[in-house]
Amino acid sequence: MTKRRNFSDNFKATVALEALRGDKTVQEIAAKRQLHPTQVSTWKRQAIEGMAGVFTDKVKKAQNKAGEIKELHAKIGQLAVENVFLSQGLKTGYFAKANSPG
Repeated sequence: MTKRRNFSDNFKATVALEALRGDKTVQEIAAKRQLHPTQVSTWKRQAIEGMAGVFTDKVKKAQNKAGEIKELHAKIGQLAVENVFLSQGLKTGYFAKANSPG
């Protein structure tokens, strides 16, 4: 039984780009790289499908960052209000009176 081969992402990208260029057929690339033609076609298809993600990921990341920033600003506001409330309670001695026995 033969050992299954693992290929690096860089190798897969190189083979996919070679197939996308169209200078050689999938069969020629597969023979040159000692791969099955189906594997070359699969990597080529994955590269084509992944190209759209290169451009849309930037928009999604920007939207996610904007939402995260909004949440963080809300948390900062909440903590600022709590800080003011607690500091006023300490100044007036409210917490000392509430915890004192009797």
